[in-house]
Amino acid sequence: MTTTTTGTPATKNAVGTAHTRVEGRDKVTGAARYAGEIPFAELAHGWLVLSTVTRGRVLAVETAPVLGMPGVLTVLHHGNAPRVASDYIGLLGVPPDPTVAVFQNDRVPHAGWPVALVVAETSEQAREAAEALVVRYEEEPHDVDFTGDDPDARPVTGPSGPGVTEKGDLEGELAASAVVLDAEYTTPQEHHNAMEPHAVTALWDGGRLEVVDSNQGTMWVADELAKLFSLDPASVRVRSEHVGGGFGSKGVRAHQVSAVMAATVLSRPVRVVMTRRQMFSIAGYRSPTTQRIRLGADAGGRLRALEHSSLSLTSTVHEFVESSAGVARVMYDAPAHRTANRVVRLDVPTPTWMRAPGEAPGSFALESALDELAEKCGIDPIELRVRNEPERGPVSGLPFSTRNLPACFREGARRFGWADRDPRPGLRRDGRWLLGTGTAAASFFAGAAPSTAAATAEADGTFTVRINAADIGTGARTALTLVAADSLQVPTDRVRVRIGDSDFGPAMIAGGSMGTRSWAWAVTAAAEELRERLVLSDGIPPEGITVRSDTTEAVGALAQKERHSFGAQFAEVAVDVATGEVRVRRMLGIFAAGRIVNPLTARGQLTGGMIWGISMALHEEAVRDRATGTHYGADLAGYHVATHADVPLVEADWVDDPDPDDPVGFKGIGEIGIVGAAAAIANAVWHATGVRHRSLPIRPDRVLGAGPHA
Repeated sequence: MTTTTTGTPATKNAVGTAHTRVEGRDKVTGAARYAGEIPFAELAHGWLVLSTVTRGRVLAVETAPVLGMPGVLTVLHHGNAPRVASDYIGLLGVPPDPTVAVFQNDRVPHAGWPVALVVAETSEQAREAAEALVVRYEEEPHDVDFTGDDPDARPVTGPSGPGVTEKGDLEGELAASAVVLDAEYTTPQEHHNAMEPHAVTALWDGGRLEVVDSNQGTMWVADELAKLFSLDPASVRVRSEHVGGGFGSKGVRAHQVSAVMAATVLSRPVRVVMTRRQMFSIAGYRSPTTQRIRLGADAGGRLRALEHSSLSLTSTVHEFVESSAGVARVMYDAPAHRTANRVVRLDVPTPTWMRAPGEAPGSFALESALDELAEKCGIDPIELRVRNEPERGPVSGLPFSTRNLPACFREGARRFGWADRDPRPGLRRDGRWLLGTGTAAASFFAGAAPSTAAATAEADGTFTVRINAADIGTGARTALTLVAADSLQVPTDRVRVRIGDSDFGPAMIAGGSMGTRSWAWAVTAAAEELRERLVLSDGIPPEGITVRSDTTEAVGALAQKERHSFGAQFAEVAVDVATGEVRVRRMLGIFAAGRIVNPLTARGQLTGGMIWGISMALHEEAVRDRATGTHYGADLAGYHVATHADVPLVEADWVDDPDPDDPVGFKGIGEIGIVGAAAAIANAVWHATGVRHRSLPIRPDRVLGAGPHA
């Protein structure tokens, strides 16, 4: 019989069993400290000052009156701030966004550009002085107008691959198709706005830069800071133990760099916390998109031609592309297949990754178009998708590691009652409400990145795992505890996982739904080797026994395949065509995402994404004033999100999705929950009313202005 390291019968069943968060009690009792709450001796407070013009240059920063105000220690700006480097390639393989290289020149490329940092003894003093600081500008004409036909737009390579992919004779296949769809879809600018604002404290300790931060990867931040300030990487330590949400926005930002500058100048700890309004300018956002879908199919609904073209915006100082057309490169194939991701430069802040970047807006367009094609063909929307299941990646030509999307649709249809659905729109009523149901497919990349981990057998019989992971609210700390316990064959209460410290060595960031998969691989390797070593040892010395792992070689040897999570989204809505009100009554998501580590937190991740899909479909929209270049209502009063009253019964579950050839078996679930959710809701609105909505959000005024309803 196999035995554990203590001689008791081996157990290996923590993974797949529901576990509450290991740090849950600390969080609900306030014992868990976030970046803006940790005390430091002689702590000073910085307050960022952002530009009030959209384009131009700074003529003067009138610091004298402010320096005389109570508690003010310094005012940093382009005339006196430390110089930083910006001619390097960052950890993610791209040059830094110049926004992080703050106070280096007098140029203002967009509204909300950081122009100064006021530092004072208290945050109240810093805020008062920052609001009193006078900055004079030379204003220049600006352009923030995003349109779908900008002549300056150009293809850009992004996370989903090259700017343009194409094969076959698109126009010829469209001309020969029995059914053709040509439609345009738009999504607005959207913002992350995590519950915990961006916060950082920087200090120098014995010649070493110490940074306590809220981020999605301490190694990422440490690497960027070392390069910006030309420091030995070993002299920079970044810690981030608890993070109150990130969603792609918590990378390297102006607040961290300005805090390091101030700590360097003052030789004391400095904390900088973004305000909610500042987060709308310098924390990134999802670009608006204009997407054109052209589909051609035979009479049986099988695609002969597919074109998905997407336009997004970026700033004039840094290039970021919302790769919305990338979803078509995975979901559906056709003899003629073309995708394009284009961007246009405007006088706006740089967009960034936001939960399911590319896939969230791209799936709204593509899955809405598939629903329209199903209607034109007279085919059930699920059947149409099943008929167009590809055997290989439509662009890559690679085999899929697993693709259990049809199983998701079958299980979802059974549980949702899809078989009883009348496909004709506008037939079901509940008093003043028109009722409808809709569905959509979902997918998200399941990658892995090299990571390192250390596992230590302590003399007291417990185990400590150290890995530079980031738990941004996903439950990663708990998931890794389960993985380590199974690999060590010990109960979970004997395992302690420590994360969020750049001193622990390189590891994947929390992003791209790759975190848990990458970290679990490294933890498993270290823990299994430690268990084998303990079997051969004569005991554990006082200092313990430590084993380190590095998955670089193993990840590099992974067979080239299309690896993705998949899902089927279902929604039922009620629409009052007299008021324009749309209410989601229920949602169901069925997913294929490999082995599920912790069903409790996994379900929370999936339903959280689906709820964000409700918000995306019906509420979220940031509007920029063309005249001033700034936002209307840059706060959570003016930027509407789904609240409790908007959220109905939301259920998420999964089907078995084994991959015997995968060394880990886990796939990411942090992002797939939002993918396809907005499309399912929009398709349900059509089924209720007979009117298509191709622009998000589906506001009451758009429902009222859509014309006659079924």
